[in-house]
Amino acid sequence: MTHTTFTLEVQPRIPARLRRLEELAGDLVYSWDRRVRALFARLDGGLWRACGHNPKVFLRRVSQQALDEAAQDRGYLEEYSRALSGYDIYMQTAVRSELVGRFDPQTDLVAYFCAEYGLHESLPIYSGGLGILAGDHCKAASDLGLPFVAVGLLYRQGYFTQVIDGRGQQQAVYRPHLIEDLPVTPALNGDGEPVRVTVQLPGRDVSLQVWRAKVGHIDLYLLDSDLPDNAAADRALTYQLYGGDREWRMQQEIVLGIGGVRALRALGLRATVWHINEGHAAFQILERCREQVAEGENFVAALERVAANTVFTTHTPVAAGHDIFDAGLFDRYFTDYARGLGLSVEALRTYGYSPQNAGSFNMTAMALRGTRFHNGVSQIHGQVASRMEQYIWPDVPAEENPITHVTNGVHASTFLAQEWSNLFDVRFSDWRGSLTDCEYWECLRDVPDHRFWSLRQELKTLLLQVVRRRLIAQHRRAGMAEAQLRRLTRYLREDTGDALVLGFGRRFATYKRATLLFQDPERLARLLGDPQRPVLVMFAGKAHPNDQPGQELIRRIHELSLRPEFIGRILLLENYDVALARRLVSGVDVWLNNPVYPLEASGTSGMKAAMNGVVNLSVLDGWWAEAYDGSNGWGIVPHGEDFDPAFRDRQEASDLYDLLEHQVIPLYFDRGGHSYSPDWVAMAKASMTTILPRFNAERMVLDYVQRLYGPARDQRRRIESEPGSAMALAEWKQHVHERWPGVTLVPATGTVGEGRRLLAFGDALELRVDVALNGLQADHVVVECLLGEQQEDGTFVLRDSLTLTPDANLPGGAVTYRLALRPGVTGLQHFRIRAYPYHPLLAHRFETGCMTWL
Repeated sequence: MTHTTFTLEVQPRIPARLRRLEELAGDLVYSWDRRVRALFARLDGGLWRACGHNPKVFLRRVSQQALDEAAQDRGYLEEYSRALSGYDIYMQTAVRSELVGRFDPQTDLVAYFCAEYGLHESLPIYSGGLGILAGDHCKAASDLGLPFVAVGLLYRQGYFTQVIDGRGQQQAVYRPHLIEDLPVTPALNGDGEPVRVTVQLPGRDVSLQVWRAKVGHIDLYLLDSDLPDNAAADRALTYQLYGGDREWRMQQEIVLGIGGVRALRALGLRATVWHINEGHAAFQILERCREQVAEGENFVAALERVAANTVFTTHTPVAAGHDIFDAGLFDRYFTDYARGLGLSVEALRTYGYSPQNAGSFNMTAMALRGTRFHNGVSQIHGQVASRMEQYIWPDVPAEENPITHVTNGVHASTFLAQEWSNLFDVRFSDWRGSLTDCEYWECLRDVPDHRFWSLRQELKTLLLQVVRRRLIAQHRRAGMAEAQLRRLTRYLREDTGDALVLGFGRRFATYKRATLLFQDPERLARLLGDPQRPVLVMFAGKAHPNDQPGQELIRRIHELSLRPEFIGRILLLENYDVALARRLVSGVDVWLNNPVYPLEASGTSGMKAAMNGVVNLSVLDGWWAEAYDGSNGWGIVPHGEDFDPAFRDRQEASDLYDLLEHQVIPLYFDRGGHSYSPDWVAMAKASMTTILPRFNAERMVLDYVQRLYGPARDQRRRIESEPGSAMALAEWKQHVHERWPGVTLVPATGTVGEGRRLLAFGDALELRVDVALNGLQADHVVVECLLGEQQEDGTFVLRDSLTLTPDANLPGGAVTYRLALRPGVTGLQHFRIRAYPYHPLLAHRFETGCMTWL
């Protein structure tokens, strides 16, 4: 006989003295303000964990008795008042001084588009690094008072919950989230009405509800297709993050890019800078062009106007990270849309052309052609992206094309452990206002070594408690016998002595090489199994449900973790999320990262670890290549792209073992007569001191403001300074591209020739170059002399550049350009001469991609 079970949720009444708890539960400031989160945890710690640290759910389920007692508890009320006071002061704080004069909150606004946001586990609309980075960007924008709105999708099921079964197989479980459980409210227009917008898909309209998530000073607007007006398939469009097939992905990106622009218009928000964070939102460029065309502007002029104030950030050098749609799919969705732009669909498709995928539509290519400001997310990644996307500017050397870089940073208040915050509050003044001051953070070196070590050990103990609890639940569910479970968790108790703990937490993609540590299992077993120097390694991460090689990595680690020589020392944790990440990055001793160079665009988990006194042991790729200085961790020199992958992996694994055996493990356990290792503390302090102020999200956002947002806003103003400027620039570019193949440089007779010239110091070499302009104007072509040194490998190292000036007109429309070259140094000199188009309205001097050399 079956019985139906009904669910009833009896909600408490919030006492008047605690009425603002609901306000605090509705502002994602709680995602980084631990004083606010502590108010909920103190009421009922078990329920707080059971609710997934979700304040809205918690307040609906906490007992009336707990609330009533708290309303009479003097200690709780004092804590409540302090949290409220801090919150109110934060919300009343004006634009930070670093932004004054750069951005005006009365006239400027950044509109930031991203497919995912990792703000907190209570809003599960993120999958990994991109989302966490976007969430940190939003938090730092709020901290700085930057006028900023963000746009994304409200995924009702989010990314999957990872379950690892008894065989090590990853199971992807999708759990729907009730809208009332999420920290969102309907977005309202100026009339106080909920905002809805519509996008067109083949044969139908899809309605979208716009939700607002409050993130301190800024708003995050999320689009949701789960509405009764829509067909069942369309209602599911915003259910899952990175789910479905290519057509599903295209539909989602239409909703994000086109629907996102329409949502901001419906809200009455006028952005002065638009930021596309990864290519998923690139369709917003087309929607903004459509608006301009509807007002009577030609498409190419509209594109110039739109591109002028748009920033594009690319996040991955891995091909699979770039969305590419086949021509048939693109044409089916954009034939009608192209007509609204005054184009054929074939012409529109050329804006997404890339030579590696000819005939398809590449969202990264569209984003690059539709923006004037572009960046990678570390110095190395900026260089890699410049090479990968060089086809956009075919004549320009990759190192000089318009792709720059802004190295990622992480939000310190989110990922800095509460124990460190408490210590800083006691010992240092205004540390929260000094996050980007490198000199200020030298004060960390004054923290007594024993206090530093003690705090680190405390954080590790808290991590071991969390890991033990999670592993017991994970393996009991998978059917593990109790005796084996005791062996698995035997080193996670406080009475088992001090162990060195290594952490590896990131997405299980093959290029991240999670199993590099297992290249030589016997050597690894010896390193981990010394009873006098115990070592634990913790792994956590998800593989995409369609990534079978990534899932095989998980299965392999699971299998190894249960071998007799590794059980209890290799630990694999399921369902890596923000909550587990906060514990892991603060509690381990060493953070491992060993990607295939140069495929780690940036990496941010190691930054979070470092600011908690954890020491990085990483391949010198991404951000670590910029941070490593020899005193703040260990670096593995990568073998580069020219080596056989198997040889490369063996060599880098050997380097990793050598570092562990001869440096890392001895340094940690060499106590020198103390209860701690002084040399380890010195390195951990150096890690915090050098990394915390340089790799935090505040610094990152300020870099965006100075190097990208401000210039993008100013470029749009230049384009709009005179009527017709956008059209004039577009026509000039078209003229240049038509004529440039016929532009040639020839040395004037008797000036620049073969062989070596002799010149006395102080004298000038007369350089004259005849340029066939092929119908271009002389003042629209720059002829440049590059001075430098020619290396043995053919590399030219630039030292200086000088511009030749038009000197005389020649028959046939050619012009002689002249320079009196007077080198400032003696010795063997080398120089090169090139020409490229110039227009005063260009955002970057090589924007056209045209260049020719003598």
